[in-house]
Amino acid sequence: MASHRKSRPTGTRVAGIRTPALATAALTSVALLSQSANAAPEADDKPSLEEVEKKVDDLYRQAGSATEKYNAAKEKTAKQRKRADALIDDVAKRTQKLNEAREELGSFASAQYRTGAAAPDTATFLLADTPQDYFDQTQLMDRMTGRQKVAVDDYIAQQSETMTKRQEATESLEALTESQGDLKTAKATVQRKLAAARELLSKLTAEEKARLAAIEKEKQEEAARKAAELARQQAAQQQAQEEAAQQQDSGSSSSGSAGSGSSTSTAPADSSYATKADKALAFARAQIGKPYVWGAVGPGSYDCSGLTQAAWKAAGVDLPRTTYDQVNAGTTVPLSQAQPGDLVFFYDDVTHVGIYIGNGMMIHAPKPGTYVREESIYYDGESAIHSVVRPA
Repeated sequence: MASHRKSRPTGTRVAGIRTPALATAALTSVALLSQSANAAPEADDKPSLEEVEKKVDDLYRQAGSATEKYNAAKEKTAKQRKRADALIDDVAKRTQKLNEAREELGSFASAQYRTGAAAPDTATFLLADTPQDYFDQTQLMDRMTGRQKVAVDDYIAQQSETMTKRQEATESLEALTESQGDLKTAKATVQRKLAAARELLSKLTAEEKARLAAIEKEKQEEAARKAAELARQQAAQQQAQEEAAQQQDSGSSSSGSAGSGSSTSTAPADSSYATKADKALAFARAQIGKPYVWGAVGPGSYDCSGLTQAAWKAAGVDLPRTTYDQVNAGTTVPLSQAQPGDLVFFYDDVTHVGIYIGNGMMIHAPKPGTYVREESIYYDGESAIHSVVRPA
């Protein structure tokens, strides 16, 4: 008799521990989903190439700022050390004079003691550290000769001046210690920023480095376009000025020599500046190809303000060491009126400078890892330009 029980279907069960194929598939799916979930944030955390470029630029800019602080601290330290050394030498000389005055007083006291011309209290007075305390003793002052009084006055004056200079020397040494601390801090900051920038760049693949180079090329092309536009504007402005000058000359030719005298009054100043600027530019051009080194002032390497300082020194003009001070060492002029030799400053914190050569171009020491070169003043965008200063 046939059985009425239905046969068990073949294949795996929908539920239970006896379905290894389905369980394995489910576990595999869960594992893959988990790996995908874990992998996604890692991919998202990796910065884009544009972000890396911006971060590196920011680090180099911060290093430039720290470099100028280092330069300022170094200059301050040198001045403070010079002042401290001078004060220490002065204290030594004054101490010698004080000892000589003390010896003279001692000889007077000894002579009076031997001859009995004065009581032993006189010797105590003359050899005391503060003889001023005894001045109110009229009977003792009456016993002194004029020469002795002069010696006492000299001793007191020497002692007072020596104490004052010793205090100044102490304060100067404390200031020197503080300057050295600032110098050390600024140096460490520069090194830390540069190391961070190098680390970011080292993590780029060859393809990413190629793309970064392409982005930089695009920026340079845009900067060159802006420079050419400025050159055209300046040329048109120059032409308009020359035409106006010609019209003025022709109009004043019938007014006598007085008019011609006034028209030539500004020429010597312009000519003098142009002569100095030519010398500064000749020096700057001779440095092209030399490496940027933070804190360097030549002759083998330069930072930005070290180059501009050295260039204008070659023209006989002494500029301060840092960008913070150089920006105040001349007359500010509009960018449209920039002339060769003018200093172009960058960024709100005035941490970079180049020397203008005309046609929207400059010579500068850009940043670590680069060399002194000619480049558009728009190399980091128009908004990066802070001001233009005519130093001479």
